[in-house]
Amino acid sequence: MRASALALFLLASLPAAASAGELTVTISDIRNDSGYVLAAVYDNEASFLKPPLARVSVKFKAAAGKATFALPDLPPGKYAIAAFHDENDNGKLDRNALGAPTEGFGFSNDARGTGGPPSFAAAAITFDGASKALKIPLDY
Repeated sequence: MRASALALFLLASLPAAASAGELTVTISDIRNDSGYVLAAVYDNEASFLKPPLARVSVKFKAAAGKATFALPDLPPGKYAIAAFHDENDNGKLDRNALGAPTEGFGFSNDARGTGGPPSFAAAAITFDGASKALKIPLDY
């Protein structure tokens, strides 16, 4: 077999590379239209809940009810999404004296933590590159 024919045979036998797709995220149960909703997409445990290390961050004006945003060209992988309603627009999730959040927050998979936020594994979704939609309800 000639080298070029062998190369074509080997390329044809490789699995097709997974392509990037669009992940559509709906943040629901937004209490009011004060401030902004912030969301961050994380692609590993080490970066989870560290906003500067997020793969993608979005910020949009809050609107009572729900809001949707799209992440086009997202490559296949595991992702965990965290969102919160920054009602007073100070850029952080406010907490009371006991450390409990006083603004709405939510995670992909509607993941919950015990005495704190959930783990990356609990919030992670597997995105295969095909268009997909998910919903994250906020808890106040």
